Amino acid sequence: MAKLTLTTFVSLDGVTQAPGGPDEDTTGGFAYGGWLVPFADADMGAFIGEVFDRSGAYLLGRRTYDIFASYWPRVTDPEDPVATRLNTLPKHVVSTTLTDPAWENTTVIARDVPAEIARLKERTEEGELQIHGSGVLARSLMGHGLIDEYNLLVHPVYLGAGRRLFPEGGRPTAFELLDTRTTGSGIAIQTYRAEGPARFGTFEREL
Repeated sequence: MAKLTLTTFVSLDGVTQAPGGPDEDTTGGFAYGGWLVPFADADMGAFIGEVFDRSGAYLLGRRTYDIFASYWPRVTDPEDPVATRLNTLPKHVVSTTLTDPAWENTTVIARDVPAEIARLKERTEEGELQIHGSGVLARSLMGHGLIDEYNLLVHPVYLGAGRRLFPEGGRPTAFELLDTRTTGSGIAIQTYRAEGPARFGTFEREL
């Protein structure tokens, strides 16, 4: 059974919306799209390459799928570690409106999403089942405890607005830190494994 991993870009205040460009996602009047671009460097690229090297299949939300499908099929360099995998490995997109995807090896998940993703984890025999971006989908799956590991690329920027990775009212969850590194531009890359319900205590002394 494959583990389900999430790789996403995050600001210091937890925003994940539209990291790659000003028109990527303006939902809610978000005006700060493209906030990761000033910090993108070779170290970040190397980490992303490592993540894609471990992939066996992809699980994407509709918005992220459309962004990827408009770009990656046009990248034909056989030495590109991201394009070669995205263009050939199975892709699963969660959508109730997409009916005829043109990107090769794409399957649409339109109903019974948590149950179908649990089955996908069982059926993916080699590599990770990976979510990239896809914040709405990721937040939904968190509520079902389906994401096993989180790769958070925390950028040194405060935005003050935008959709955040972890929603208000979500399930309190404990995590184990598996790996951490910092890029030359100051991106803190942290890999966490979900450990189950959060634990609580007190520093008050017993009388």
